[in-house]
Amino acid sequence: MEESNELKVFDNKRIRTKWISGEEKWYFSVVDVIAVLTDSDYQRGRKYWKTLKMRLNKEGSQLVTNCYQLKMRANDGKLRDTDAMNVEQILRLIQSIPSKKAEPFKLWLARVGRERIDESYDPEITINRAIDTYRRKGYSEEWINQRLKTIDIRKEFTNELRNKGITESKDFAILTDMLTEVWSGYSVKEYKTLKSLKKENLRDNMSNTEIVLNMLAEISSTEISKSNNSKGFTEAKKSVIKGGNIAKKQKKN
Repeated sequence: MEESNELKVFDNKRIRTKWISGEEKWYFSVVDVIAVLTDSDYQRGRKYWKTLKMRLNKEGSQLVTNCYQLKMRANDGKLRDTDAMNVEQILRLIQSIPSKKAEPFKLWLARVGRERIDESYDPEITINRAIDTYRRKGYSEEWINQRLKTIDIRKEFTNELRNKGITESKDFAILTDMLTEVWSGYSVKEYKTLKSLKKENLRDNMSNTEIVLNMLAEISSTEISKSNNSKGFTEAKKSVIKGGNIAKKQKKN
């Protein structure tokens, strides 16, 4: 079951979301939604939700019982368990919160839910949206083309890892970190520190040369892995190290 963390914006306020591909559903941070509807900050949103949970439980509502705990990125950059609800649950939650933003928020929810459905039928929508975002940020056309290639190559890399039996998110993270460190000399965390990054995407802050080297590492690892029928984390690790070393050699050259 694939998951992806994203940030959505409503009324200039950020709402943490997660797309669960296996269910074809969006999940939203309850505290973030409450903060938007009550015109409050995160801490006040937390207190409001704590009080509201008690009231809903007394009323016999199943909304709190059926609330999900999903890993979402906190303000400190770490993934933490967060109360989350899908669109249907959020719509029921809104009924318990007096807010002048209720109706606009419902319309916003409908648009967000439709986004992923539209993109599944026409992936070009996602690509064009990414291109527009990078252009607004001032990236060159050459860099944008390279960055888009990394997405496709990364997908092939992760698909091959799945073929090797890698399913846990932490294992994907470990192997990605290992690959980066082999070719660059830095772990992902060290690399981000070197570039003074916090929550920003590392690849979005790579130069053309860095992007090419990272792609070479992933392509090499993917092809090496395909040539070996053995499965498991150990075999995946061997392919990652070999692929990373190929890019490392080119970096030195």
